Amino acid sequence: MTKIISANLNGIRSAAKKGFFEWMKKENPDVVCVQELKAQAADMTPDFLNPHGYHGHFHYAEKKGYSGTGIYSKKAPDAVMTGFGSEEFDAEGRYVRCDFGKLSVISVYCPSGSSSPERQEAKFRFMELFYPHLQSLIAEGREIVICGDWNIAHKEIDLKNWKSNQKNSGFLPEERAWMTRLFEEQGWLDVYRHLHPETTGEAYTWWSNRGQAWANNVGWRIDYHVATSDIGKKAHTASIYKDERFSDHAPLIITYK
Repeated sequence: MTKIISANLNGIRSAAKKGFFEWMKKENPDVVCVQELKAQAADMTPDFLNPHGYHGHFHYAEKKGYSGTGIYSKKAPDAVMTGFGSEEFDAEGRYVRCDFGKLSVISVYCPSGSSSPERQEAKFRFMELFYPHLQSLIAEGREIVICGDWNIAHKEIDLKNWKSNQKNSGFLPEERAWMTRLFEEQGWLDVYRHLHPETTGEAYTWWSNRGQAWANNVGWRIDYHVATSDIGKKAHTASIYKDERFSDHAPLIITYK
């Protein structure tokens, strides 16, 4: 069994104070993909770089206190790559890949478009650039699991208030169609949905800090494991950890046979 966790930390320092690394030790995963570090190399203490003996590899944003991705692994990877070849988005620290034998694990943090029309335009640029990159990954013929915050709820069952969000970033028709093409045309697998095709409220991974979203479970499913079909179909269990709150997102835990 291989246990892989995806977790948007909404700040590694904040998540650490809330007990994320103690929880990670208890979970004992093989690989953890983290997003939204909101930290630079100078901010990373030994506890953040190599918690409990894990190997850590990171892609930091140039802008302070913004974005950033990382991968923790029990085994040292054979190879590490940061960025996917886009000058604009690699400067934002959105992508890190680690190879372990025939398996590649990628931590990705797709842009949010909710803060302004300019950021939504940036999100569309990212999608346009990332699509052919995803196609090239498929062409490598490796087992690949891409974990992260994709900032898109794919279908109506993936968020509580879908009707009122159809014109909002994260549930725009163009965004949803883009994800459909990944699954139907490129052949990627939405691993959680493969195991839980009908689950609604239990599937949410993010809750707004406004109002009583968490208390009322007014959530969105925007964190995914997106995998090549070979390893995706070996997924055995999937769960979302909500007993403690490390962030405005909840960790998504999937084990593969």
